[in-house]
Amino acid sequence: MSKTEIGRVFLVVLDSAGVGSLPDAAAYGDEGADTLGHIAERRRGLDLPHLARLGLGNIVPLRGVPAAASPSASWGKMAELARGKDTLAGHWELMGVVLEEPFSLFPSGFPTGLVDEFRRRTGATGVLGNKAASGTEIVAELGAEHLRTGFPILYTSADSVFQVAAHEDVIPPAELYTMCRSAREVCDAWRVGRVIARPFVGWPGAFRRTANRRDFSMPPPGETVLDILVKSGRTVTGIGKIENIFAGRGISRSRPSHDDSEGMRFLVEEAAAAERGLVFANLVDFDMLYGHRNDIQGYAAALEAFDRELGGLLAGLDRGDMLVITADHGCDPAFPGTDHTREYVPLLVYGPGLPARPLGERRTFADVGASILEVFGMRGEGPGRSFMAEILPASA
Repeated sequence: MSKTEIGRVFLVVLDSAGVGSLPDAAAYGDEGADTLGHIAERRRGLDLPHLARLGLGNIVPLRGVPAAASPSASWGKMAELARGKDTLAGHWELMGVVLEEPFSLFPSGFPTGLVDEFRRRTGATGVLGNKAASGTEIVAELGAEHLRTGFPILYTSADSVFQVAAHEDVIPPAELYTMCRSAREVCDAWRVGRVIARPFVGWPGAFRRTANRRDFSMPPPGETVLDILVKSGRTVTGIGKIENIFAGRGISRSRPSHDDSEGMRFLVEEAAAAERGLVFANLVDFDMLYGHRNDIQGYAAALEAFDRELGGLLAGLDRGDMLVITADHGCDPAFPGTDHTREYVPLLVYGPGLPARPLGERRTFADVGASILEVFGMRGEGPGRSFMAEILPASA
């Protein structure tokens, strides 16, 4: 098989599924972090038969996931060149753009100037919170006062995020999204990576966030692989929050998903379609529901659920398809704190018509984007080096 026979690429990001701390992890307070390794140990083994056959256990030792004698996928791991450990930076680097200046963080809350401008543009007469907090905890703490005053709840986290929470009966989602679009304009000058609308419902003591979350991201600072593909006439389908991560750029079609199971169903549907191009999916539940909440058992169960659903995707791939499975950073639920962790990410590259080769340790996530461009007969100017020649030598 030659790379020119590949007509479709499926790129699946298991959000936060890191495989061990990077050499510079100590600078981020993350030395010793190992998301998948620690989960496997605490769970006393993981049941991931499809990932095991692909070669996940060949990348790093994982309890319950033995190294395959003959992996069906090419395997390796990738380091991050960008400074930080942010969702945007990780995804942008996968698509060839390395963030050189990290996003701003606000561990003590947002500056007065930022909040005042947000209030001026949105007409908010007051705000609540304005501190770093867990989303569920700050809603439990301030939800009743929000119902009484109507003031939006502002909060951040260890990531570069400006989050606005509001009860759907007080500030309906459409109105909240308008507020967040205004906040996005304000936050660009402060280098805030994402503005996130966080609607919730319920009553004091029983508040719960809804699936109407929406992210408003800073656009990538350079041309991404997605931009190049769309300009060339290729179809790029984003599943999950991909469209939000890239601020709508380089996306032909978007299929937002409510959870990872729906995201996997969308992937299977795309595999059953005949459209050529790139299908790019982010599965966020690993990070959002389990990593940030230190839920080891929940994370393990989600990995095993993904593996079961992966079987349906693998069965739907044709000879001219290529599947890439990776991550964007770590979020070790067994590590102190609830922040992302600075880790290597796994790299599995599978296709029914592709041989399996060791891909070693890649210096940048951007190798994925460079490889996708090569498959479609194009080149970019990013730092990535395609691994296609290692999978399919020139004589193939």
